[in-house]
Amino acid sequence: MYSPDDDVPVGARIRRHRERAGMSRPVLAGLVGRSAEWLKAVENGRLQSPRLPMLLRIARALELDDLAELTGDGHAVPVAVFAGERHAALTDVQSALTDYRLATAEDSVDTEHLGLRLAQAWHVRHASPDHRTQLGALLPGLIRDAQNAARLRGDGRRAARRVLAGVYQLADFFVAYQPAPELVWLVADRALHEGYEADDPYLIASGAWSMVQALRDSGRWEEGIALARTAIAQLEPYLDRENTPADWHGIAGALQAEIAYVHARRGRYGEAWAYWESADRIAQRLGPTYRHVQTSFSIPVMQAHATTLGVELRRTGEGLRAAQALDADRITSVPRRSRHFIEVARAHYQRDEFVAAFAMLDKSARTAPETIRYNGYARDMLHGLRKRPPSGMRDDVRALCDRVGVAAH
Repeated sequence: MYSPDDDVPVGARIRRHRERAGMSRPVLAGLVGRSAEWLKAVENGRLQSPRLPMLLRIARALELDDLAELTGDGHAVPVAVFAGERHAALTDVQSALTDYRLATAEDSVDTEHLGLRLAQAWHVRHASPDHRTQLGALLPGLIRDAQNAARLRGDGRRAARRVLAGVYQLADFFVAYQPAPELVWLVADRALHEGYEADDPYLIASGAWSMVQALRDSGRWEEGIALARTAIAQLEPYLDRENTPADWHGIAGALQAEIAYVHARRGRYGEAWAYWESADRIAQRLGPTYRHVQTSFSIPVMQAHATTLGVELRRTGEGLRAAQALDADRITSVPRRSRHFIEVARAHYQRDEFVAAFAMLDKSARTAPETIRYNGYARDMLHGLRKRPPSGMRDDVRALCDRVGVAAH
């Protein structure tokens, strides 16, 4: 049945719920990583309605359980459907991140051994279908030990900061896509800070890569692009030297790819593909066996990025052609491969090819179930498929939704 409330714009709904909560614009804007001016423009209708990731942040900040309170959809759309549940280990990881106890000599940890533990944790992250659970077991101790090592004074403090920066970069993959967006900003900021404290252009660039993603997902596009360009500029004096490690080139390429992603998110076709081509040239020069540990930057992942650009730019034909040209088994990182299948599913879903979209989501779940379980786009598609399953596939859709925690509502 029609209700006059159905015609209320999203911005006006945000303002109404913000005022009901007794929350000022600067407070809500700060909670979602935007400016008060941006929020005012959204509420007044001068900017278009935020995309799903930002709507989820706003809903969580306003403590709304039903996303329809903001979208005006007549059907209940629980925030948890898209956001996913809180991982059981998140509390322990959060406690480690916010442990401000002063370190003493008794807390001394061998930095070289810490580095080996970090390298093993990166291997676990990329090799495990249940990568979040595996990282959740490793991160609390690794975070505390690395923080303690960096807090102790002495000759090894700079080396400890380098390890700690890497630990925060790893933690970024665990906290992403969980109902704790403040932790995404926390670990990205700390990784960048430790890079600056170590006075290491490579670590600064690696920290910037994580921060650019946080800025992109908050719609702070110009800031993300500016940060990526600054990080690349700091690397450039080193990139022409013969003895510069391959990973310095790899992180420069990964940052170029992130700029491409930001331009695609904002709908700028030419700029998106220009930066993708620049990043791809770097990947090609590094060769078919190269892969950057943190970002997975490599030739296969650049091909996967091409699918994502097609999806973001609503050029789904281009995205699907890129997917067809890629042997996904060449993506070494299991979670990254699973995410690629979600991007292919998004392309099919945009074309109303729901059987094909379901097939790719099912493939993602079989590849790395903890990737699809926490991916908002995947949960959005599964929610839609559960409400309107393709003919003859109701039981298949229900079974997949149950496997990845998308409940019926």
